[in-house]
Order: sequence, then C-alpha cells, then structure tokens
Amino acid sequence: MTATTASATSSATVTSAVTAAEKTGARTPEAVDVIENARERIDALDDRIIGLVQERMAVSAVIQEARITSGGRRVNLSREMEVLGHYRDALGKPGTALAMTLLELCRGRV
Repeated sequence: MTATTASATSSATVTSAVTAAEKTGARTPEAVDVIENARERIDALDDRIIGLVQERMAVSAVIQEARITSGGRRVNLSREMEVLGHYRDALGKPGTALAMTLLELCRGRV
C-alpha cells in the first residue's frame, strides 16, 4: 500500500468514526441517551405514520373508484375543503400544508 493510499484510508476511518455526541449534538452522556432513545421512538412513529398514509391512500382509492363508477368525479372538492379545515383547526397553518400533501398523495392512482 502506498503512503498516499494509507493516508486516504486512515482519513476515511477517522471521518466515519463519528461519536454519539457528535451525531446527537449532545454534550453529556445522559443527553446522548435521551436523544438516542427519543430518535428511536420518532423512527417508529414515522414508520407508523407512513403505514397510515398508505392505508389512507388505499381507502381513498376505493372511494374514488366508487365515485367514478357511479358517474361522479374523481375528486370531491367540498370534501377536500373539510379535510383541509380539520387539519388546520388541529395543527394550525402547517396542518393545511400537511393536509394538501396527503390529499395530493391520495388523489390519484385509480
């Protein structure tokens, strides 16, 4: 191995060895533990949220299919306004953006 290759390998090893404190931004071992545990919970919640969004998409597809089959339109704008209002009331202005994203995800693969 050449000196340059050894130096690059050593450099890569040092760079990839990020400490838990650096990864979490915490300054004490106790804070590292709290953050790591909370992040595990967030990751689990994110997995559940993704599953619920996928379930919502499937239910929405059933509704759209029934509406289209009966001669209606794919999208019911008054219902979408209800959904937007529900999210806005519960979560404020960012809730509206979240609802718009959900509606966009659910509008369409019928």
